[in-house]
This record gives sequence, structure tokens and C-alpha cells, in this order.
Amino acid sequence: MRGEPQSFDRVLSSMCTEPHPVAREAAARFLATNPGDPGTYPTIATLELEAIERLGEVAGLEEPAGYVASGGTEANIQAVRIARERADLERPTVVIPASGHFSFRKAAALLQIDLREVPTDDDHRVDLAAAKAAVDEDTALVVGVAGSTEYGRVDPIPELGELARSVDALFHVDAAWGGFVLPFTDHRWDFSDAAIDTMTIDPHKMGQAAVPAGGLLVRDESLLDALAVDTPYLETTAQATLTGTRSGAGVASTVAALAELWPGGYAAQYERSRANASWLAARLEELGYAVVDPDLPLVVADVPDRAIDACRDEGWRLSRTGAGELRIVCMPHVTRRMLEAFLGDLERVSQSLEIPVPGDD
Repeated sequence: MRGEPQSFDRVLSSMCTEPHPVAREAAARFLATNPGDPGTYPTIATLELEAIERLGEVAGLEEPAGYVASGGTEANIQAVRIARERADLERPTVVIPASGHFSFRKAAALLQIDLREVPTDDDHRVDLAAAKAAVDEDTALVVGVAGSTEYGRVDPIPELGELARSVDALFHVDAAWGGFVLPFTDHRWDFSDAAIDTMTIDPHKMGQAAVPAGGLLVRDESLLDALAVDTPYLETTAQATLTGTRSGAGVASTVAALAELWPGGYAAQYERSRANASWLAARLEELGYAVVDPDLPLVVADVPDRAIDACRDEGWRLSRTGAGELRIVCMPHVTRRMLEAFLGDLERVSQSLEIPVPGDD
């Protein structure tokens, strides 16, 4: 094979990162094991229990249950599936903010449920009044976002939990990216703060585990019964995961990364990422661009399309928000030197293309 993997030295918009060395080594060792067949592969099955225990500690869940999924999409689909099975409604609805991940649209199509999308406010968090108006007797699930993909915002999680309870719906929190930085903030986002039933939290994002390693946590293990199917030819009698065969790489790398980094290593990484995001936002403002004030380590700025495209031509891996703004995620691999180099290229291409900076006279 002649191909080489993507270098991370110019990746600025991804929510994945280079795995920590201990996570990489663990993934390689357990690559050919299958936690979906715990009778045959008991070691990796035991490690999955440890992974869930450790993820529960991160997310404030005292008696955690769940499993290591392929990523946030699978975990979000499974949360919707749990809610649909529990609701016993002909056509259940899921109330979700406009900032919700696109995986919920996949879930709606697969599971034949209706998404009821509610707007966000001027700070890109869910409009709580609109959410209250959207729930009714057909609501099976309310979704809150703890670290949104586009703006890094955290919805009012406790209030959304109360709203879900008011209509006897389940409450799901998508903390796929935010879950490994929020413990070091003042946000109320986890199981100890709110009436959360299910949560998505991805070790292969800020957790620095190897891809694929997502996480689905449930407050009550009985919720997994809604997902269970019989497995007659395996030594175990039922399986609650969406996929059958799963590589043990994600499980092992999750345990290894958490054992190495929780909590001190993650806390230090959050401080570095937060400092980089604040520095970048200030520099972009100095250049004249309108910047969305970063909360978590994610920076959004109103940079013209031509400048973004020109930077992409220089090799920078960049993405935009749905509104077309430049979006940079200060992941563990993103260094101050990378950001300095990017800003230098942004200034140079803008000048060469004679692109006016917003705010210039």
C-alpha cells in the first residue's frame, strides 16, 4: 500500500485528534478482539465494563451502564431507539435544538420518528421557551447539546431535563465532543446535575482514544433492554449494541487513555486548548473579523469564503458552519505555532486576493 495517513499538522476543524501514545498501543494490541462476543473474548469484555465505569466517572454517573460504540452517530441513534421503544406511540416525536447533530436526522429516517426542531437563541443555545412550546403527549425524547458541533455551546441541561419529565419523555444529552472538557468548567451538564437518561460521550474526540471509540451511557441499565436482541449462536443470550462484531481497539484505547489522562491530563489539555482558542479569537478580532465569543475551545469567525478557500489551497483543513463562517476547533494536536502559521497564511492570501476585511474603512 502506497498511501499515507493524514497528517494533523494542518488540521484545524476536525473534532478528532491524534490518539495518545498509550491509546494507540492499546488499540493495536486488541485490534482483532470482538467485545460483541464476550464468551469468546472475555478480556476485552471486562475492559469494556471498565471503560463504562471510567466514562461514568467523567459524566457524573454513579452506577453507569452502556457500551463503547463506533461514535456519536451510533450512540445518538441508539438513544432515539431506546426512547421510541419505551414510548409506545404510533408516531413519536423527538424535540431537538437546531444545533443538534445531523445524526439525529439519520435516526429519524431509520426509526420512523418525527423530529421537532426548535430554534436557538442569539448565543446559539436552545431557545427554552420554544422547546417548552414544542413538547406534548407525543414527545418520546428531548435532546440537549453539551458542546455543539458548530459553536461549542452548552444548552440549559437541567431545565431541559425538567421539561422532558413534565411530558414523561426521556432526556438525552449529546456531549460527544464536550464531555471531555466540560468537567473542567462551571457548566451544569452531567448526570449529577440533571435528570439525564442517556448520554453520548466520545473518547475518540477530546478523550484522545483511537477511532472508532464512542460512548453511550444510560442512567438505568434497564433502558438497554429496549435495544436487546437474541443472539442464539453466541455464548451470551442477548446483545444491545447496534453493530454486532466490533473491534476491541476502541474499548482498549478508551481504557488506556482514561487511565493515563483522567483527570489531570485532561484538565491540563483543556487549559491549553482554551488558551489557544482565546488567543486565536483575539487575533482574528484584531484583524477585523467578527468573532463568536468562544465558550469551549472552538472559534467561529466571519471570514470570507474566498479567503477560506485560498487557505484550503495552502493545505489547511478547514470547515464552515451552516451559516458559512470559519470554524476552528482547538483540539489537542492544535498548537499555538500552528495557529500562528495559519494566521500568517490568512493575512497573506487575503492581501494577495485583495479581500477586504470586515470593518475596514
